[in-house]
Amino acid sequence: MRAMILAAGRGERMRPLTDTCPKPLLPAGGKPLIAWHLERLARSGITDILINHAWLGERIEAALGDGRAYGVRLRYSAESPALETAGGIARALPFFQDRPFLVMNGDVWCDWNPARALRFVAAWPPDRLAHLVLVDNPDHHPEGDFTLRADGLVTPRQDAASPALTFAGIGIYRPALFAATDPDQPAPLAPLLRQAMTARAVDGERHAGEWVDVGTPARLAALDAGLTDREDASRDV
Repeated sequence: MRAMILAAGRGERMRPLTDTCPKPLLPAGGKPLIAWHLERLARSGITDILINHAWLGERIEAALGDGRAYGVRLRYSAESPALETAGGIARALPFFQDRPFLVMNGDVWCDWNPARALRFVAAWPPDRLAHLVLVDNPDHHPEGDFTLRADGLVTPRQDAASPALTFAGIGIYRPALFAATDPDQPAPLAPLLRQAMTARAVDGERHAGEWVDVGTPARLAALDAGLTDREDASRDV
Protein backbone atom coordinates (compact mmCIF):
# COMPACT_ATOMS: atom_id res chain seq x y z
CA MET A 1 0.00 0.00 0.00
CA ARG A 2 1.09 3.55 -0.74
CA ALA A 3 0.15 6.67 1.19
CA MET A 4 -0.40 10.38 0.62
CA ILE A 5 -0.02 13.18 3.13
CA LEU A 6 -2.00 16.32 2.36
CA ALA A 7 0.19 19.36 2.92
CA ALA A 8 -1.02 21.98 0.44
CA GLY A 9 -3.15 24.14 2.74
CA ARG A 10 -2.29 27.76 3.49
CA GLY A 11 -3.14 27.52 7.20
CA GLU A 12 -4.90 30.89 7.43
CA ARG A 13 -6.08 30.32 11.01
CA MET A 14 -2.48 29.58 12.06
CA ARG A 15 -1.14 32.96 10.95
CA PRO A 16 1.29 34.51 11.66
CA LEU A 17 3.04 31.17 12.26
CA THR A 18 2.31 29.99 8.74
CA ASP A 19 3.43 33.21 7.08
CA THR A 20 6.97 31.84 7.00
CA CYS A 21 6.52 28.14 7.78
CA PRO A 22 4.19 25.66 6.04
CA LYS A 23 1.71 24.27 8.53
CA PRO A 24 2.91 20.62 8.41
CA LEU A 25 6.40 21.76 9.42
CA LEU A 26 5.24 23.53 12.58
CA PRO A 27 6.90 21.82 15.57
CA ALA A 28 5.06 19.75 18.16
CA GLY A 29 6.89 17.70 20.74
CA GLY A 30 10.27 18.53 19.27
CA LYS A 31 9.58 17.58 15.65
CA PRO A 32 7.49 18.80 12.71
CA LEU A 33 3.85 17.74 12.70
CA ILE A 34 4.33 15.81 9.47
CA ALA A 35 7.26 13.87 10.96
CA TRP A 36 4.89 12.10 13.35
CA HIS A 37 3.01 10.75 10.33
CA LEU A 38 6.19 9.71 8.53
CA GLU A 39 7.49 7.83 11.55
CA ARG A 40 4.21 5.99 12.13
CA LEU A 41 3.96 5.08 8.45
CA ALA A 42 7.52 3.76 8.46
CA ARG A 43 6.87 1.61 11.52
CA SER A 44 3.78 0.18 9.87
CA GLY A 45 5.68 -0.82 6.74
CA ILE A 46 4.08 1.81 4.48
CA THR A 47 7.15 3.46 3.03
CA ASP A 48 6.16 4.82 -0.41
CA ILE A 49 4.61 8.19 0.33
CA LEU A 50 3.57 11.18 -1.77
CA ILE A 51 3.22 14.66 -0.27
CA ASN A 52 1.32 17.37 -2.10
CA HIS A 53 2.15 20.98 -1.42
CA ALA A 54 1.44 24.52 -2.56
CA TRP A 55 2.14 27.26 0.00
CA LEU A 56 5.90 27.31 0.78
CA GLY A 57 6.13 23.84 -0.69
CA GLU A 58 9.82 24.20 -1.45
CA ARG A 59 10.46 24.38 2.29
CA ILE A 60 8.68 21.07 2.80
CA GLU A 61 10.87 19.41 0.18
CA ALA A 62 14.01 21.00 1.63
CA ALA A 63 13.15 19.84 5.16
CA LEU A 64 12.12 16.27 4.34
CA GLY A 65 14.21 15.51 1.26
CA ASP A 66 13.82 12.01 -0.12
CA GLY A 67 12.52 10.71 3.21
CA ARG A 68 15.53 8.54 3.92
CA ALA A 69 16.00 10.12 7.35
CA TYR A 70 12.55 8.82 8.30
CA GLY A 71 12.90 5.38 6.74
CA VAL A 72 10.53 6.15 3.85
CA ARG A 73 10.66 7.06 0.16
CA LEU A 74 9.10 10.45 -0.55
CA ARG A 75 7.75 11.93 -3.74
CA TYR A 76 6.10 15.31 -4.12
CA SER A 77 3.18 16.75 -6.05
CA ALA A 78 3.46 20.52 -6.44
CA GLU A 79 0.22 22.42 -6.91
CA SER A 80 -0.25 26.00 -8.11
CA PRO A 81 -2.86 26.90 -7.13
CA ALA A 82 -3.79 24.41 -4.41
CA LEU A 83 -6.26 21.84 -5.73
CA GLU A 84 -8.16 21.13 -2.48
CA THR A 85 -8.41 17.58 -1.19
CA ALA A 86 -10.11 15.72 -4.04
CA GLY A 87 -8.27 17.66 -6.73
CA GLY A 88 -4.93 16.99 -5.09
CA ILE A 89 -5.68 13.28 -4.78
CA ALA A 90 -6.88 13.10 -8.39
CA ARG A 91 -3.58 14.68 -9.52
CA ALA A 92 -1.69 12.00 -7.55
CA LEU A 93 -3.66 8.95 -8.76
CA PRO A 94 -0.91 7.50 -11.01
CA PHE A 95 1.28 7.15 -7.92
CA PHE A 96 -1.13 4.63 -6.39
CA GLN A 97 -0.93 2.12 -9.25
CA ASP A 98 -4.72 1.57 -9.33
CA ARG A 99 -4.71 0.12 -5.80
CA PRO A 100 -6.35 1.25 -2.54
CA PHE A 101 -4.30 3.90 -0.77
CA LEU A 102 -4.12 5.73 2.54
CA VAL A 103 -4.49 9.51 2.84
CA MET A 104 -3.69 11.53 5.97
CA ASN A 105 -4.11 15.24 6.61
CA GLY A 106 -0.72 16.75 7.33
CA ASP A 107 -2.10 19.10 9.98
CA VAL A 108 -3.55 16.54 12.39
CA TRP A 109 -1.83 14.63 15.17
CA CYS A 110 -3.26 11.18 15.83
CA ASP A 111 -2.05 7.95 17.42
CA TRP A 112 -4.05 5.80 14.98
CA ASN A 113 -1.80 2.99 13.70
CA PRO A 114 -1.44 2.99 9.88
CA ALA A 115 -0.80 -0.77 10.01
CA ARG A 116 -4.56 -1.08 10.45
CA ALA A 117 -4.94 0.04 6.85
CA LEU A 118 -2.89 -2.90 5.60
CA ARG A 119 -4.95 -5.41 7.59
CA PHE A 120 -8.22 -3.77 6.65
CA VAL A 121 -7.65 -3.65 2.90
CA ALA A 122 -6.84 -7.35 2.83
CA ALA A 123 -10.54 -8.09 3.52
CA TRP A 124 -12.18 -4.92 2.19
CA PRO A 125 -15.35 -5.57 0.14
CA PRO A 126 -14.70 -4.66 -3.52
CA ASP A 127 -17.79 -2.45 -3.75
CA ARG A 128 -16.52 0.01 -1.13
CA LEU A 129 -14.82 3.20 -2.27
CA ALA A 130 -13.79 4.81 1.01
CA HIS A 131 -13.05 3.89 4.61
CA LEU A 132 -13.01 6.79 7.06
CA VAL A 133 -11.39 7.06 10.46
CA LEU A 134 -13.81 8.89 12.76
CA VAL A 135 -13.26 10.32 16.23
CA ASP A 136 -15.41 11.69 19.03
CA ASN A 137 -16.42 15.28 18.41
CA PRO A 138 -13.97 17.85 19.80
CA ASP A 139 -15.17 20.95 21.61
CA HIS A 140 -14.59 23.10 18.53
CA HIS A 141 -16.72 20.82 16.31
CA PRO A 142 -19.50 19.46 18.54
CA GLU A 143 -21.96 18.64 15.74
CA GLY A 144 -19.67 16.13 14.02
CA ASP A 145 -19.57 15.19 10.35
CA PHE A 146 -20.93 11.71 9.67
CA THR A 147 -22.87 8.90 11.31
CA LEU A 148 -21.21 5.51 11.82
CA ARG A 149 -23.88 2.81 11.67
CA ALA A 150 -23.82 -0.47 13.57
CA ASP A 151 -23.08 -2.34 10.32
CA GLY A 152 -19.96 -0.23 9.74
CA LEU A 153 -21.37 1.94 6.96
CA VAL A 154 -20.93 5.70 7.16
CA THR A 155 -23.81 8.04 6.27
CA PRO A 156 -24.28 11.82 6.22
CA ARG A 157 -25.46 13.38 9.46
CA GLN A 158 -29.22 13.74 9.06
CA ASP A 159 -29.85 16.71 11.34
CA ALA A 160 -28.47 18.55 14.33
CA ALA A 161 -30.02 16.04 16.73
CA SER A 162 -28.54 12.98 15.03
CA PRO A 163 -25.52 11.36 16.70
CA ALA A 164 -22.43 11.89 14.62
CA LEU A 165 -18.65 11.60 14.76
CA THR A 166 -15.93 13.81 13.33
CA PHE A 167 -13.85 12.82 10.31
CA ALA A 168 -10.24 12.54 11.48
CA GLY A 169 -8.71 13.49 8.15
CA ILE A 170 -7.50 9.90 7.70
CA GLY A 171 -9.04 7.65 5.06
CA ILE A 172 -8.48 4.71 2.76
CA TYR A 173 -9.71 5.17 -0.79
CA ARG A 174 -10.05 3.31 -4.05
CA PRO A 175 -8.99 5.26 -7.16
CA ALA A 176 -12.50 4.80 -8.61
CA LEU A 177 -13.82 7.38 -6.11
CA PHE A 178 -11.88 10.07 -8.01
CA ALA A 179 -12.40 8.76 -11.56
CA ALA A 180 -14.51 11.74 -12.61
CA THR A 181 -12.44 14.39 -10.81
CA ASP A 182 -10.43 16.75 -12.99
CA PRO A 183 -6.80 16.55 -11.80
CA ASP A 184 -6.18 20.14 -12.87
CA GLN A 185 -9.07 21.82 -11.06
CA PRO A 186 -9.67 22.43 -7.34
CA ALA A 187 -12.26 20.03 -5.92
CA PRO A 188 -13.38 19.25 -2.35
CA LEU A 189 -13.63 15.73 -0.98
CA ALA A 190 -16.92 15.96 0.95
CA PRO A 191 -19.28 15.92 -2.08
CA LEU A 192 -17.59 12.77 -3.42
CA LEU A 193 -17.94 11.06 -0.07
CA ARG A 194 -21.60 11.98 0.31
CA GLN A 195 -22.35 10.71 -3.18
CA ALA A 196 -20.59 7.43 -2.41
CA MET A 197 -22.48 7.17 0.88
CA THR A 198 -25.79 7.15 -0.98
CA ALA A 199 -24.51 4.07 -2.83
CA ARG A 200 -23.50 2.36 0.45
CA ALA A 201 -19.89 2.53 -0.67
CA VAL A 202 -18.34 4.18 2.41
CA ASP A 203 -17.54 2.42 5.66
CA GLY A 204 -15.54 3.49 8.67
CA GLU A 205 -14.23 2.97 12.15
CA ARG A 206 -14.24 4.93 15.38
CA HIS A 207 -10.80 5.68 16.75
CA ALA A 208 -10.97 6.05 20.52
CA GLY A 209 -7.37 7.19 20.94
CA GLU A 210 -5.78 10.62 20.75
CA TRP A 211 -6.48 13.05 17.92
CA VAL A 212 -5.83 16.76 17.54
CA ASP A 213 -6.85 18.97 14.64
CA VAL A 214 -4.07 21.53 14.80
CA GLY A 215 -6.21 24.36 13.50
CA THR A 216 -5.17 27.26 15.75
CA PRO A 217 -1.98 28.44 17.47
CA ALA A 218 -3.58 27.63 20.83
CA ARG A 219 -4.21 24.00 19.84
CA LEU A 220 -0.66 23.70 18.55
CA ALA A 221 0.72 25.08 21.81
CA ALA A 222 -1.38 22.65 23.86
CA LEU A 223 -0.28 19.69 21.74
CA ASP A 224 3.35 20.75 21.94
CA ALA A 225 3.18 21.08 25.72
CA GLY A 226 1.48 17.69 26.11
CA LEU A 227 3.96 15.86 23.89
CA THR A 228 6.93 17.58 25.54
CA ASP A 229 5.68 16.67 29.02
CA ARG A 230 5.22 13.08 27.89
CA GLU A 231 8.74 12.93 26.50
CA ASP A 232 10.18 14.44 29.70
CA ALA A 233 8.28 11.89 31.80
CA SER A 234 9.60 9.00 29.70
CA ARG A 235 13.18 10.18 30.28
CA ASP A 236 12.60 10.21 34.05
CA VAL A 237 11.44 6.60 34.17
